Amino acid sequence: MSYAVAAALQAAVYQTLLADPALQALVGTAVYDAVPPGTVTGTYVSLGPEDAVDASDKTGDGARHDFVVSVVTDAAGFQAAKEVAAAISDALVDAPLMLARGSLVGLWFVSAKARRVRTGEARRIDLTFRARVEG
Repeated sequence: MSYAVAAALQAAVYQTLLADPALQALVGTAVYDAVPPGTVTGTYVSLGPEDAVDASDKTGDGARHDFVVSVVTDAAGFQAAKEVAAAISDALVDAPLMLARGSLVGLWFVSAKARRVRTGEARRIDLTFRARVEG
């Protein structure tokens, strides 16, 4: 196993989300690899934690990356957050991401968790995706 493709995968996911027209219509350019300091208002998307495990086989090196993309909003209710989450899922599932290093075998939705945060004044949906990479 190698973790060498991780940065290329993250960059491709970030660029795909940033360039997606449906997601742009909902959050503009508020897609972050690192959330800006201070209080961010409105609705935004943030790349989150990642777990990677070896998925090498006799044909070569590979890894399985489970990563989280979060939607955070101060809008009332979950409707706005769910619309953004749907756009993220549409943009990523089975996306033909071009990686700067290695190659993507597949990208799938795994799970989502929606909850209230900050004493209920904000909503958050954490979407977990699984990518299988080689290289």
